Amino acid sequence: METLRIATRKSPLALWQSEHVADRLRQAWPGLDVVLVPMSTRGDEVLDRSLAAIGGKGLFLKELELAMLRGDADCAVHSLKDVPMELDPPFALPAILARADPADAFVSNLYASLQVLPIGARVGTSSLRRQAQLRARRPDLALLDLRGNVNTRLAKLDNGGYDAIVLACAGLQRLGLEPRITGRMNAPDWLPAPAQGAIAVECRREDAGVHTLMAALDDAPTRCCVEAERAMNRALDGSCHVPVAAFAQLREDRLQLQGLVGGVADGRLVRAQDEGPAGDPEALGRKVAAKLLDTGAGELLAAGR
Repeated sequence: METLRIATRKSPLALWQSEHVADRLRQAWPGLDVVLVPMSTRGDEVLDRSLAAIGGKGLFLKELELAMLRGDADCAVHSLKDVPMELDPPFALPAILARADPADAFVSNLYASLQVLPIGARVGTSSLRRQAQLRARRPDLALLDLRGNVNTRLAKLDNGGYDAIVLACAGLQRLGLEPRITGRMNAPDWLPAPAQGAIAVECRREDAGVHTLMAALDDAPTRCCVEAERAMNRALDGSCHVPVAAFAQLREDRLQLQGLVGGVADGRLVRAQDEGPAGDPEALGRKVAAKLLDTGAGELLAAGR
């Protein structure tokens, strides 16, 4: 291929991620002309309702996938945490780049940590996963919806609409906003979304040329970890409608996986963990999902659907 067209959302973070992929491709394949095809998605346009209410994170992908099917783009770049657990049959993920910081960030202009927030403090996040873990730690807080791109969310905090907000560390770091991170919310006490911090490239399953180009970007350790996390979520039939968190770590030839299912209403959290051979992340994901279901996660999942 002489030219590769990357479909991307128009948000600053999406454009950064797509340009990062483009730069990596130019380095790996000198002479390859890589161009971005910015597009607007329904997930970006509808900001007055939660993602769960309007159809889920898949809304960030649909227009980009249609562009690939029309032949207007050769691939698309996504935050992997936004990619549904099951891709539509025409599509595949030929590259998952090395993972950035997977943790969530506590961001506040007034308070040093979640623990020191005053009773009734207003905390912004539209993530049910984050809401459940916040409710478990601080049931006294007022949890408020917060949609929009990273800069929009920070502006709403700065304008006084919230006492604190929770964002992904990776997004802030990629946009040069790491100084806004008041504190990192780390595993095992706080678990991120499955595949948080990882960038993925999607293309048509049958497009061998794109698969060949993307092989240079694929990071095997990251793929191993996120496949376990996504397999767990898939076995739970998780989505943005239910609070599911997962975090896998590779230790030589062993893979460790922690999983969580939560309840937004009461902050109840069901946790499980296990480890297995790095060569079979799917099996480990299913195993941890089974443990979660055995310890009561099914009730929480049913309540969220």
